[in-house]
Amino acid sequence: MKHVGENVVRIEAEALRALADRLAGPMAADFNRALELLFGCRGRVVVTGIGKSGLIARKIAATLSSTGSPALYLHPVEALHGDLGMIVRGDVVLALSASGETEEILQLMATIKRLQVPLIAMTCEGIAEVRADKSVRATRASTLASAADVALDCSISKEACSLGLAPTASTTTMLALGDALAVALSEKRGFKAEDFANLHPGGKLGKRLARVESLMHSGDAVPRVTPQTKMPDVIYEMSRKKLGMTTVVEGDRLLGERLLGVISDGDLRRLLEQRGKDTLDLTAGECMTRTPKTIGTQEFAATALARMEEMKITSLVVVDSVAGNDQRLLGIVHLHDLWGTEMV
Repeated sequence: MKHVGENVVRIEAEALRALADRLAGPMAADFNRALELLFGCRGRVVVTGIGKSGLIARKIAATLSSTGSPALYLHPVEALHGDLGMIVRGDVVLALSASGETEEILQLMATIKRLQVPLIAMTCEGIAEVRADKSVRATRASTLASAADVALDCSISKEACSLGLAPTASTTTMLALGDALAVALSEKRGFKAEDFANLHPGGKLGKRLARVESLMHSGDAVPRVTPQTKMPDVIYEMSRKKLGMTTVVEGDRLLGERLLGVISDGDLRRLLEQRGKDTLDLTAGECMTRTPKTIGTQEFAATALARMEEMKITSLVVVDSVAGNDQRLLGIVHLHDLWGTEMV
């Protein structure tokens, strides 16, 4: 019994290896045709399946939607009782059936053909034949595969279940093939990290992909002094705004303040060590760091966190441009703000 778990994983891993070999060889053309159908879809990808295949279909639909390809899951039984209206012209149907003979899915064929909706089938068609060269080929073409515009082969040599009955290796290959379609389609569409962020606003992932603009302190919450401000007033501003630093700016707030530098708690401690009480006679312009660390509003929160950790600082000045000598102050993002998102 101690080797059962290991054997299950090895059988499923072998099924995936065989699938990858087919994708690199005999199934490459069919995979590309399916990809083109999905890329040209003007509506949604309607993914359907029942039983264990239905569970995989739900996951594939969710992955497609989260990577830039609108998709939905259609339960074939519910479809036969009114939900067929979810399929409209311009959609593409992706149907999953291990046997390719699932009655409820076959009953959808008439509507799919009437609407002239492209059909991609994903079938295992029972236990496949293993050839002498170890390639795998299904022993017959199912009704679903024959009716499809493109049939994708998820054949396996055997299920990982010791009885050879429970869908295990077959559903693993379906899931992997669905992921392959979703990722390839995403890359073909030019789907970017910012697009992913827009579709994942919740949870820890959404927090990591939050924009600096949504986390920064702005307006009156931003500590600011002019170059002429005396150090006692600088210290008061730093203490009042509680960010451990202050910006040094010039210009009108309504027209845009130009960032000249920053003074941090660390800068202040070093000045006191070097000059003692004479520090209080200086101005902000004489004490500031003239090359402050900055970040743009559209950068990810994770980028801001990485930059702070790399530079060993606790805040970044948010500006309208991260380069040049005419940066306009927009806000401050502090390390504590990032900790508060629970993304670390």
